[in-house]
Amino acid sequence: MKTRILDGKEVAQAIKEEVAAEIQKLAQENLVPGLATVLVGANPASQLYVRSKTRTCKELGMHSEAIQLSSQTTTEELLQVIDRLNQADEIDAILVQLPLPDQIDEERILLAVRPDKDVDGFHPQNVGHLVSGKVGLAPCTPMGIMYLLKREGVILKGAEAVVVGRSNLVGKPLAFLLLHQHATVTLCHSRTRDLPAVCRRADILVAAVGQPALLTRDYLKEGVVIIDVGTNRVESVEEGIRLFGKDSERIARIQAKGYTLVGDVHPRDPIGVAKAVTPVPGGVGPLTIAHLMKNTVTACTMRRGGK
Repeated sequence: MKTRILDGKEVAQAIKEEVAAEIQKLAQENLVPGLATVLVGANPASQLYVRSKTRTCKELGMHSEAIQLSSQTTTEELLQVIDRLNQADEIDAILVQLPLPDQIDEERILLAVRPDKDVDGFHPQNVGHLVSGKVGLAPCTPMGIMYLLKREGVILKGAEAVVVGRSNLVGKPLAFLLLHQHATVTLCHSRTRDLPAVCRRADILVAAVGQPALLTRDYLKEGVVIIDVGTNRVESVEEGIRLFGKDSERIARIQAKGYTLVGDVHPRDPIGVAKAVTPVPGGVGPLTIAHLMKNTVTACTMRRGGK
């Protein structure tokens, strides 16, 4: 079987083009969507992610505010920042970059963000809407995955979907989004019995567990569509050869940069077995930022009365 590689960058560009058109319509009403990102500490990966969000806002003509706070910031200090952003009319969406330092009460922070500005869909009000099928602001990665499946013409109605990983950020919300499209959904986790057998039932297999190359050939049914959400670092040349093969360009990348990325699915095992698969990197990752922009426009339209 020929396995199609699903280009997340191409689909993300399509999302951004839709967003750009929506921003132009809002501009006719003198509305400019605004996104505020809040980063506590100096985690390099989080800093890179925030810079990418800010850059994308600028490209699309959106207002953005990037707030960088000390790693010693307290819960009360961060709550004051959230309160200011909640009241700022030019800010439609607030994103608190996770994880937060240990001294901060993450639950209090996420509850403090106004539901209509909760661009990540974490607030209980937005979670309730998602569960009931009234999807407004929902987590960006699952929403991006749904857009990808629709664009690629993957039939969801009646399909058996298996989601491996039950996080509040990806696994749980994606399970509900698939369910609302009439897929039959199994949500798996570390205590699932005979996980390979469960995965082999899947027409659509989503790997979002955070374990490098966990899902091997034994987990795959022929013709499955694989969505690999995992982003795991491989720093050893020996491990790189085991996963990618000694002639892979990934080995040179490890030698040059000190690491390469691998998903939760073994990178070579889907080829010739799966109908389609998202690569890592370049698959799900670009969809997340693109749909963050779309969520920001949605928040602006819902909150400030865009027609």
